[in-house]
Amino acid sequence: MNICVFLSAADLPERYTRPAREFAELIGKGGHTLVWGGSDSGLMKVVADGVQETGGRLVGVSVDFLSDVTRPNADEMVIAKDLAERKALLLAKSDAVVIMVGGTGTLDEATEILELKKHALHTKPVVLLNTAGFYDGLKQQFRRMDEDGFLPLPLTDLVFFAEDGVSALAYLEESAGVQ
Repeated sequence: MNICVFLSAADLPERYTRPAREFAELIGKGGHTLVWGGSDSGLMKVVADGVQETGGRLVGVSVDFLSDVTRPNADEMVIAKDLAERKALLLAKSDAVVIMVGGTGTLDEATEILELKKHALHTKPVVLLNTAGFYDGLKQQFRRMDEDGFLPLPLTDLVFFAEDGVSALAYLEESAGVQ
């Protein structure tokens, strides 16, 4: 399975890097491919290292203005002309999406993926990995949107909230029918 992971390229504390590394190792050990932003820095590097060191493949999709920080030993690296093309390529190359900790770029990617799913422009499973409670506020906001009628689909049809990498990968594998 090709798993797209949206996450930060920033250097982050252990409370975020350790669970990210553990999730990455699950991806690699499971024989899956990481589809990610292609950066060889920060949390993106941690996840790519974990996947690659445990036997998984790496498919990076970067963008022109970040091409100088791409991972040199990815199995595949695509350079998009802009962020819109990058997001489209990331989705096209994946079977499932995991949203990990990140900043405004990650939030932008997450909301676009959910909006496309809401309109049935893709049916891929989407997981929001709530490491160290990072997305507690967003989870609460999504629930309010659901309860107040702002979502045309039940929230559970749009996104699965996982508190750890084991439950995130289990949900993806179950959704994809992986034994």
